Amino acid sequence: MNPATTSRPRWERRKQDRPAELLAAALELFVERGFAGTRLDDVAARAGVSKGTLYLYFENKEDLLKEVVRHNVVARIARARDEAAAWPGASIELVTALIEQWWRDFGATHAGGIAKLMMAESGNFPEIARFYLEEVIEPWHALLGQALERGIARGEFRAVDVASHVRVITAPLVMLALWSRSFGPCSAEPLDPEAYLATTIAMVRSALVPQRA
Repeated sequence: MNPATTSRPRWERRKQDRPAELLAAALELFVERGFAGTRLDDVAARAGVSKGTLYLYFENKEDLLKEVVRHNVVARIARARDEAAAWPGASIELVTALIEQWWRDFGATHAGGIAKLMMAESGNFPEIARFYLEEVIEPWHALLGQALERGIARGEFRAVDVASHVRVITAPLVMLALWSRSFGPCSAEPLDPEAYLATTIAMVRSALVPQRA
């Protein structure tokens, strides 16, 4: 073991990890307390750094929230876009994969609470709402729309109104994320996410794929 390495302070050796630790702490607090209720002091404390250290990476709370969204949501949409572009199979399987991946990589994770956060805070913070619309909602709609257009062009789907179907397919996914973090824990009838998604996918298939004689 290198003596020069072991003699360095722990905080110095972990310096490269700080942005990720700050983003993880910020995600937890934003989801727990909302944007207005989260203080930068608390984010820094949860991440185990000083507030001054936080300002080395993020200018203000809005900048921090945007980076949380980019790290946890935007990056995942970008990966899904790359996978969809290289998809070799049937278009209905691509749409199914996008729905399942949305829940597995976002809705079912702690990051799924961002959907509830944005719904709650959009009226009070229009700039944040605009940011989320431009960097999350519109790219997701475009990705799903391209999958539908692929199926139509290949004769696999009915010639549907793509813009309307994109929103109709997305709505139950957002509802599942919101329900799981609001009324779901209080409900006497627990909602099974897997069964819910299977029902959603079955409805999507029925709406898109023409029945063969």
